Amino acid sequence: MAARWWRDARRTFAKMPSLRMGRIPDGPMLPVRDLWPGDAARGARLLKGELDVDGTVLPLRPGGWGDGGTSPILLSVAHGFTWLRDLRALGTDAARGRARALVGDWIGSPADPITRRPDVAGARLAAWLGHYDFFAASADDIFRQRMMQRLVADARALAADLPAEELDARALTALKGLIAAAVALPDQAAFLTRALRFLPQEIARQVLPDGCHAERSPVAQLVALQDLVEIRALLQAAQAQPPAALAGAIERMAPALRAMRHGDGGLALFNGSREESGPLIELVLTQAGRIGRSPVSLTEGGFQRLQAGRTVLLVDCGRPPPPGVDRFSHAGTLSMELSIGRERLIVNCGAAPAAGSQWRDATRATAAHSTLVIGDTNSSELRGPGIGRQPERVEAQRQEANGAHWLEASHDGYRKPFGALHRRRLYLAESGEDIRGEDAIEAPEPQAYTLRFHLHPAVSASLQQDGEAVLLRLPSGSGWRLRAEGARITLEESIYLGGLEPKRSEQVVLTGYADGPQQVKWAISKVG
Repeated sequence: MAARWWRDARRTFAKMPSLRMGRIPDGPMLPVRDLWPGDAARGARLLKGELDVDGTVLPLRPGGWGDGGTSPILLSVAHGFTWLRDLRALGTDAARGRARALVGDWIGSPADPITRRPDVAGARLAAWLGHYDFFAASADDIFRQRMMQRLVADARALAADLPAEELDARALTALKGLIAAAVALPDQAAFLTRALRFLPQEIARQVLPDGCHAERSPVAQLVALQDLVEIRALLQAAQAQPPAALAGAIERMAPALRAMRHGDGGLALFNGSREESGPLIELVLTQAGRIGRSPVSLTEGGFQRLQAGRTVLLVDCGRPPPPGVDRFSHAGTLSMELSIGRERLIVNCGAAPAAGSQWRDATRATAAHSTLVIGDTNSSELRGPGIGRQPERVEAQRQEANGAHWLEASHDGYRKPFGALHRRRLYLAESGEDIRGEDAIEAPEPQAYTLRFHLHPAVSASLQQDGEAVLLRLPSGSGWRLRAEGARITLEESIYLGGLEPKRSEQVVLTGYADGPQQVKWAISKVG
């Protein structure tokens, strides 16, 4: 209660005219540069009045900024203005004019409450300043004065709102925005002082000792690392001494991010992640600086990477993240993904965080992951944004010998509803061309279960050998055979939300026999 009272008091004070504020500058006193490339195709859609957020579209044009029924994620992206880089990537006079028109219209529009959220305000400050030369430097005096006046007011309000109430990666975005304002407005020294006061504690709270982000999400890992790299660049531009924790966090997070990539350069699809842009990920890693060898085991984050030959096998062997950082968490404990070279074979379905609740929950369910499901029940309880009942113990042990890998993992997420334990054993041969697994249920009574292997949409699948195996064909022509013992094999429809747009796909489903053993052995081996 006291903390909220002080925050409200700071907000009230931030709205008051300040005798020390002085004249609003005509523009940034020091330049702020946006480090990341945009997408010209998305920029072209913005010219048509469409903002594309992970496959979900929001109308965005002067005079329309969404309504109260729109997804908060869509609104946060709209009001955060990170899409300015897509117009910049387009690079035309029309793109520059649209950017200026949208910023000007936004300044004159009634404020949606979400615009005051610290992460949204921080993203907006960084975006406006990072693209100032693109859309504002050549504007008329009235536009620039209105923009700078709003920018200073938002920075003061953001400083008053810190520390951000959100405990996840959004707090880093808020700090980044305030630091950007401090760099552009050196006479506002209090902005930098306040941001640096909270930065070390946010790093300690969000970055685990092994370099994983606390949300246990590859995309959260990417976004948080981007924010920290930007913060470092901003502090260098301001010739300000960065906290010691900043360099250490970047050095730990970059190798962990690399460990979460497939051979195509994109991210694994765990806990709300999509593939994302391979070139962007590579740029972030380059900007992060010298990177040590990627770890094969992220013990605090709970991810295991098995690699042999051209094969990469990634497995989620961790507990769901704690409350406060679990808003995008999936019920995908012990799920796996498999890629061969630059081609994905076994995947999870991906995520649709900006879509409606029905789609969002469907992609978070255990059945949307390549793992075992007992009784059509999620291994963790989905509670809107966040997780309820969840595994209390998730254990993993791995061994390596002569280039081959063994992984044994288990979780007790089904203990409360069924008194059951799911145990998964995986083996990857030295050649990378022989993957074997065993999924078993340890429970007092037999349980109905299904084991799912979702296929990337580029994979073609066909049943063969009287339904005892499935032939999987990659786009390169490489063939792989999936065989199983102790379960009935079928092919069913699936959907893939890991790319730029939803795509139909298939899944191999192994259904256990009610009166059979509570385990299924399976193998994926190269054909020919």
